[in-house]
Amino acid sequence: MSRNDYTTDDDETTDPPGGDETAGRSDGTAAPPDGDGTDADPGDGPDVGDPIGDPADGSVSRRSFLEGVGIASVLGLGGASAADSLFEMDGLEAVDDPIGNYPYRDWEDLYREEWDWDSVARSTHSVNCTGSCSWNVYVKNGQVWREEQSGDYPRFDESLPDPNPRGCQKGACYTDYVNADQRIKHPLKRVGERGEGKWQRISWDEALTEIAEHVVDEVQAGRYDAISGFTPIPAMSPVSFASGSRLVNLLGGVSHSFYDWYSDLPPGQPITWGTQTDNAESADWYNADYIIAWGSNINVTRIPDAKYFLEAGYDGTKRVGVFTDYSQTAIHTDEWISPEGGTDTALALGMARTIVDEGLYDEAHLKEQTDMPLLVREDTGKFLRASDVPAVDSDADRPEWMLLLVDGDGNLREAPGSLGERDGQKDYSKSIDLDFDPRLDAELTVETEDGPVEVRTVWNELRDELAEYDPGTVHEETGVGRETYQRIAREFAEAGKAKIVHGKGVNDWYHNDLGNRAIQLLVTLTGNLGEQGTGLDHYVGQEKIWTFHGWKTLSFPTGSVRGVPTTLWTYYHSGILDTADADTAAKIREAVDEGWMPVYPEEREDGSRPDPTTMFVWRGNYFNQAKGNVAVEEELWPKLDLVVDINFRMDSTAMYSDIVLPAASHYEKHDLSMTDMHTYVHPFTPAVEPLGESKTDWQIFRELAAKIQEVATERGVDPVPDRQFDREIDLQSIHDDYVRDWETDEPGALAEDRAACEYILEHSAETNPADTDDRIEFADTVEQPQRLLAAGDHWTSDIEDGEAYAPWQDFVQEKNPWPTVSGRQQYYVDHDWFLELDEQLPTHKEGPENTGGDYPLSYNTPHSRWAIHSTWRDSEKLLRLQRGEPTVFLNPEDAAERGIEDGDTVEVYNDMGSVEVQAKIYPSSEPGTVRHYFSWERFQYDSRNNFNTLVPMYMKPTQLVQYPEDSGEHLHFFPNYWGPTGVNSDVRVDVRKKGGDGG
Repeated sequence: MSRNDYTTDDDETTDPPGGDETAGRSDGTAAPPDGDGTDADPGDGPDVGDPIGDPADGSVSRRSFLEGVGIASVLGLGGASAADSLFEMDGLEAVDDPIGNYPYRDWEDLYREEWDWDSVARSTHSVNCTGSCSWNVYVKNGQVWREEQSGDYPRFDESLPDPNPRGCQKGACYTDYVNADQRIKHPLKRVGERGEGKWQRISWDEALTEIAEHVVDEVQAGRYDAISGFTPIPAMSPVSFASGSRLVNLLGGVSHSFYDWYSDLPPGQPITWGTQTDNAESADWYNADYIIAWGSNINVTRIPDAKYFLEAGYDGTKRVGVFTDYSQTAIHTDEWISPEGGTDTALALGMARTIVDEGLYDEAHLKEQTDMPLLVREDTGKFLRASDVPAVDSDADRPEWMLLLVDGDGNLREAPGSLGERDGQKDYSKSIDLDFDPRLDAELTVETEDGPVEVRTVWNELRDELAEYDPGTVHEETGVGRETYQRIAREFAEAGKAKIVHGKGVNDWYHNDLGNRAIQLLVTLTGNLGEQGTGLDHYVGQEKIWTFHGWKTLSFPTGSVRGVPTTLWTYYHSGILDTADADTAAKIREAVDEGWMPVYPEEREDGSRPDPTTMFVWRGNYFNQAKGNVAVEEELWPKLDLVVDINFRMDSTAMYSDIVLPAASHYEKHDLSMTDMHTYVHPFTPAVEPLGESKTDWQIFRELAAKIQEVATERGVDPVPDRQFDREIDLQSIHDDYVRDWETDEPGALAEDRAACEYILEHSAETNPADTDDRIEFADTVEQPQRLLAAGDHWTSDIEDGEAYAPWQDFVQEKNPWPTVSGRQQYYVDHDWFLELDEQLPTHKEGPENTGGDYPLSYNTPHSRWAIHSTWRDSEKLLRLQRGEPTVFLNPEDAAERGIEDGDTVEVYNDMGSVEVQAKIYPSSEPGTVRHYFSWERFQYDSRNNFNTLVPMYMKPTQLVQYPEDSGEHLHFFPNYWGPTGVNSDVRVDVRKKGGDGG
């Protein structure tokens, strides 16, 4: 395959990249000849008729050899005798010792040349899959022609399965993307309507000048907070993430969250554990005696790590699957249970009741590590605080946040580690270690400032809640057998080390926070936290980056960041607030007015709020993945004066942009890669030069910064005071600031991608710990993936030699306070909104009714085996391994009821819209559910609608709170830590055969 160069005249209107192309290198020169002197494309073997040798000297041509074999078959001769008699070749005899003594036979060079290469580069794939797999990329005649898993991760524990190799079928064909027709090779400017696909090729200078002039206008007019930058998941390529984020930060623009927007964030974790997420690396699965895969389709979405789940079974680990369908992971479990969609909370609470009723809980863990012994007022539902009780003489700086419990003698005691005695959310100067034995089961009357008040423990409150989940109720709600779920609960509680692998299957529902909290409760009740082989591991996207400090300071050099929850921002600017139910709308407005959740552009002094005007998207496909995309297209997109997409391929966001800039592919740049599923860092290195006129993300934004500085200098633009932060936005120095190392103040130090990689490694505790001379440099990662040396303070355990990383040891083993109000795992939340909605404890609730309309079928959009989000959705090679077009999966009963057969074209519809897709009959599905595997590009549907057309945008108000309300030292908005999630699994639809009634 050659690296093709798509070209048009500068003034020509063209369709997206594709069509007639000229074979050759990216610089336009002809491909070098093959070693045999022919002009075959690099990487191809000789065609039939190409000489293998010179017949004059007795060697045999490939044509003659094949003709001879044909003659031999006619004569009925065997292969060796045919060779001897026809050609007198001695090269076909058997080789007795092919490993130790293999003779050289020149005719075999034909095959050897097919496996020859000029160079090998180490790289990986910058996709949101958590894989972070190291690959060797092979180059021949200047072309990437194949890749293979590197297989050289160093082992740190011989008792665990070998970490090698890592990879999947998507990574194994990324080569196809490097030279694909959909590669964007030149800057393009839209000349038709957005989404129409009409483009004019322009020069880099023209593209950057047009963008720069617009940006200078916006900043000079004070609309810098109308400039948005959206890019997801820093861990998959932190330098590329930082490239645009750094410029947006210097401009005073807005950086968007992604983890919550994709509904990947499990809100129950910050609620209960005060952290974004923390997980064991997947190698730790092997240390467990019992694993429940709960809504995590490991064999489909965690392919590089599935071996640990599978091999644990060979080591005696029992594996249970909780999936609504008989999934590709369920078939590999020892037991599969299938709750009705959206009833995971009821199932988990039923299991919790079994554990509590049968005394299978870890009492010591509950007393020390959780809020179960804390006292709650029955009059207000609030925690009992030291400030409520005159008899409690507290030394705490904030007695209103010193929470109380009762000891074995019935005396009120302050709960050590409560927020009232801590300096901020994370303060390890205090301890939750107890020098007395608190009571779990306590009810008493306390004399308070308001008079006598009845109080009781959270434990008693929880037991009352769990009493609602008797076996009959759980069975009726979930469909799971009474005996079955109780037995699973007992086995989990009695296992030596038990673990839950928690997936996105729970997160997509409206009440995902309640589901998270209920499932977490199972590991808390049983004390399965804080050591290898235990815990709740939630892997949805590479949300957490190991080299945090280096990445953060590279991405946001000013330290002043306008971060925004993308779900709320999209909701607000798509006009959905005006059509939301009154209670939700009121709570959203309150959260914004109180400053709990930011919305940009911010409100001006006169009470007005401008619309967003500018959006940069890179490394992501915002427009394709947007929930409520009908409103996004009709309401939000028209407000944007300029949409710029930086991309290596023509995806849906690129199609709906105004200017598209060609980005280097994953095999054409320097960067780093890491994931919370393993404890290694490894690199991207350029195997070949960027195709056509494409540039790396870092180079693109650096050159844009230079053009902005040039335009601002020509205009004489003065520094613009920032309304929110104590700084000025100086456009005349923005390029100089972009390439300056802000830590050392060295000018120009960060001009190149490679230098940015070194910066991250140098300024992160994981790769350059302060207490040792050991460090990891970029060259080390190129030689071999490097296991990280330490864990920074945004992790909850250390990295230990010879042990798989497992979280929560800071709290469970070291007795540091959990970063919650109570300083413990907190299942009771006494925020007014939680009390109002009766969600102070995890409880099962039905989702919103008739989302999308009153239709009989539930609509679900799970992740696919054949793509990672929308990457590879347009891969011809992978499309050949499936139906090759958007498909919905239907239970045979639902299909038969509607007269639908496998392969029919059907219309899936609700009040939001409709899509035409192919029907696939899926007996493994539960009746009543339509599965439309997500991320198909909009242009892969005839109507340009897509899987999200049927999904309205809605969000849960409790995910907008700040807690405590005055300080937010437990729950506060921080991008990708706490904010409203985009959800999409409470949607109702119906399906009809195309051409049928109403079709």
